[in-house]
Amino acid sequence: MRKYHILIATTVLLLDRISKAVVAANVPLHDSVTVIPGFFRITHVLNRGAAFGLFSESPSQYKIGFLIGFSIIALLVVSTLLWKHTHQMTSTAFALSLIMGGALGNLWDRLFSGHVVDFLEFYLGNYIWPDFNIADSAIVIGALILMAEIIFSPKAQTAAEENTGG
Repeated sequence: MRKYHILIATTVLLLDRISKAVVAANVPLHDSVTVIPGFFRITHVLNRGAAFGLFSESPSQYKIGFLIGFSIIALLVVSTLLWKHTHQMTSTAFALSLIMGGALGNLWDRLFSGHVVDFLEFYLGNYIWPDFNIADSAIVIGALILMAEIIFSPKAQTAAEENTGG
């Protein structure tokens, strides 16, 4: 089953690399292409921080090293969890595979260029969600799946019932 985990992570990595290359080649830096007026556009930006631009304004000279180190630690944890605890395809394994692929995609950018290419921009009126990419999407989707498993698992529901006397 591990081959499917690797396939999922590799697919996320390839989709992320290809989409960033296409945007970098076809959309000038800081320019936008409107896809759905009033809601979605492709905007070529460089993110020197973490997901959704967190810490991008930090002047610290150690920021990139810290983000690379954090990504490597996260990859080691996810890889270990996948290797030791998932010998079948479960929603947990799928979620961890998405997180692994996304982490690899953003780590690749940081290692080879010192920044991450972001391009997906959603907005409504004057509110603009921070730009992100395929790797960020995979990480968030994987994390949401893991949170849903924790919240809605039979063990969590049993513990909640015991705590409320139900």
